[in-house]
Amino acid sequence: MTPASLPFFVYGTLRPGEVNHDVFLRGRLRSEEPGRLAGALLYDGPGYPYAVEEAGGTVAGELLTPRADAYAELLAALDELEEYTPGHPRNLYERVAREVIRAADGTPVRAWVYVAAPPVAARLRARGKLIESGDWLLR
Repeated sequence: MTPASLPFFVYGTLRPGEVNHDVFLRGRLRSEEPGRLAGALLYDGPGYPYAVEEAGGTVAGELLTPRADAYAELLAALDELEEYTPGHPRNLYERVAREVIRAADGTPVRAWVYVAAPPVAARLRARGKLIESGDWLLR
């Protein structure tokens, strides 16, 4: 799988039942299944969470496989939602390729994940509110 066609791992407002799920994902997905991201902690943000890369943590979420004909449009929409521009110094999130574990069978899957950009991650580590369960839906 090329980096351009990786599935997405979402852990906050894009999960089923959350505010952005239907707005951004309806009709654009081939599959959606539970998964978890190891090596990250989850922090509460202003109405949405941040995954901060940190050894020993685990974040719960959904592994999304877009329809091929909707991929480019969805990638652009999610980058805009997350206010992510490649290489921009003021990004709140960075889009990175990481191994995500499929909950159903434990299979690792390489996926795009939006994680807190380094300056945001440093602030959250220093004084952020940790979501100890690692699950935005259980906050």
